[in-house]
Amino acid sequence: MSKRDYYEVLGVSKSASKDEIKRAYRKLSKKYHPDLNKETDAAEKFKEIAEAYDVLSDDQKRAHYDQFGHTDPNQGFGGGGFGGGADFGGFGGFEDIFNTFFGGGGSQRRDPNAPRQGADLQYTMTVSFEDAAFGKETDIEIPREETCETCHGSGAKPGTKPETCKHCKGSGQISVEQNTPFGRIVNRRTCHYCNGTGKEIKQKCPTCGGSGKVRKRKKIHVKIPAGIDDGQQLRMAGQGEAGINGGPPGDLYVVFHVRPHEFFERDGDDIYCEMPITFVQASLGDEIEVPTLHGKVKLKIPAGTQTGTKFRLRGKGVPNVRGFGVGDQHIQVRVITPTKLSDKQKQLLREFAEISGTTPLGEHEESFFSKVKRAFKGE
Repeated sequence: MSKRDYYEVLGVSKSASKDEIKRAYRKLSKKYHPDLNKETDAAEKFKEIAEAYDVLSDDQKRAHYDQFGHTDPNQGFGGGGFGGGADFGGFGGFEDIFNTFFGGGGSQRRDPNAPRQGADLQYTMTVSFEDAAFGKETDIEIPREETCETCHGSGAKPGTKPETCKHCKGSGQISVEQNTPFGRIVNRRTCHYCNGTGKEIKQKCPTCGGSGKVRKRKKIHVKIPAGIDDGQQLRMAGQGEAGINGGPPGDLYVVFHVRPHEFFERDGDDIYCEMPITFVQASLGDEIEVPTLHGKVKLKIPAGTQTGTKFRLRGKGVPNVRGFGVGDQHIQVRVITPTKLSDKQKQLLREFAEISGTTPLGEHEESFFSKVKRAFKGE
C-alpha cells in the first residue's frame, strides 16, 4: 500500500511554515492519540502523523522529501524511505518517542499497578421549562462499570491472586532492540502478555471474566439546581466508572436540555413574553392579568400605549443558579386590530375618525385613485 503525501497527512500546503506544521501536528496528534481516541484505526493514524511531522519539521529531511518523495535514496530509514525505521508502538505517552531515540530508562514511567481514577460518564437529561427554573429532585438510571464484588476488582478467582508477569517482570513494558543507520536503539512497548498491567491472571474470576469489573445499571438521585439553563451541566463526584487498581471512581456529568415554553422565552435569568391588548385597552388604558412563572400578576396599561411598548416585572424571572438573586420578566404589548366589525362598530369608528379630523382610507379610496388616474392623463 502506497504512503500518503506527508503534507496531505498533516493537512497543510507545501508552502506551510514550520509554525503551521507544528500547529497541525499538535492538533492531529492530540486528536488521534490512542490514549484519547478509541477508534480502531487511531493508532495507525497517530503513527502516520508522527512520521510526517518527523520529516517535515526538519529542514534537511523536508528538502530531500520535496525533491525525491518517499523514495529518497539519501534518507533510507531502514531501506524503506522516509519513516521506515522508528516504531512509535505502545503509545503510552509522548515520552515514548524520546525513549525510542534516546533510550529512556523507564524510571519515570507510570507504575502499571498504581491506583487510577475511573472514567467519567455523561448523561443528558431533558427537563421542562418550569423544572429548570425552580429545580427538582428525580432519579435516573445509568449503565456503568462497577468493581466486581466476587473478586473485589482483582480479576482473579476467589482463593487465588494475580501473579507478576514473567515477560515484563511486572513493569508492564518490554524492550525491543532495533538496528538502524543511527545504531542500535531500544524501543519500549506495552507488554502484550499482561496488557501493561504487570500482572498475569492464571485463574480468572467467573463473574467478571478477569476484568475486575462488571457492568450494571445504577439508580442515582439527582437534585436539579434552580435556575439551570439549557446546555449547562451538573458534576456528581464519584458517580462515574469504577477506579482501576483500587483507585477512586470517576465523575458523572449530567448535561441539561431544557424544553422550550409555548409562551415564555428565556435569556439568562430574565423571562420575555408578548401580551396582546385591544385597540380600546391601548387607547383608554386598562389593568390586565399577565401570567408569570410565579403566578398571575396585575399589570397597568397606561392610556395611549403604543404597540411594541415594553414593561418590566421585577423579580418575576428565573432564580440565578449560583444564588445571585432572581431575574425579571419583560413584557412587550402588541395592539390587536379587529378584523370583523359589526355595522355599529364601523359607524362608531367613522364617528371617531370625523371627531379626530381624519377620514378612513375606505371612505376616500375612490377619489384617491381618481386623482392618480388624472395625474397619468396629465389633467
